[in-house]
Amino acid sequence: MRRLLVMTFLSLDGVMQAPGGADEDPDGGFEHGGWAVPHFDPALIGRIGTLTERAGALLLGRRTYEGFASTWPLAEADDPIGSKINNMRKYVASRTLDSVSWRNSTLLTGDVAEAVAELKRGEGGEIQVHGSGGLIQTLLSADLVDEFRLLLFPVLIGSGKRLFAGGTVPAGLRLVATETSDNGVLDCTYVREGTVTYGAMGPETGNW
Repeated sequence: MRRLLVMTFLSLDGVMQAPGGADEDPDGGFEHGGWAVPHFDPALIGRIGTLTERAGALLLGRRTYEGFASTWPLAEADDPIGSKINNMRKYVASRTLDSVSWRNSTLLTGDVAEAVAELKRGEGGEIQVHGSGGLIQTLLSADLVDEFRLLLFPVLIGSGKRLFAGGTVPAGLRLVATETSDNGVLDCTYVREGTVTYGAMGPETGNW
């Protein structure tokens, strides 16, 4: 069984929309595109590169696919992240695209959750989702995500698309790793583990 990992840049208040530029995703009149960029440093880029290098395939939504396909082919030949992304297998989930032309890309057909579940049952390395907020909601609702790599940036946005939005269902997670960059970015890895557990707190319960 292949593992599926979601890697996302998040503001402290949970916004994932357009971290990399003003034109990345202006839906809803979003005015804060590029909010993550000032916080990047070589060490953080290196960790993202290490994560990407271990991927066996990328799973992308339509908007992220189009953004990646228009920029990553422009990367220098010796750019390790660009080389990896350009050459690896990519699966695209879209209701509007009829075809995909970026090297090693395949358009998923039919029900997305069923198609992704079938990919997970196949052979190959880890499947990674980068960006792709709408697709992530489908994956969350079908409980298909095994691991979250959340890069939490020290900013508050106030509005915009959030990672844990309409598709989120109750689930247990376990924190397995965390690092902090010199620019204050918290890099956390959570794995899916069981269900939500409950309790009570207060002096009358002894849990205080």
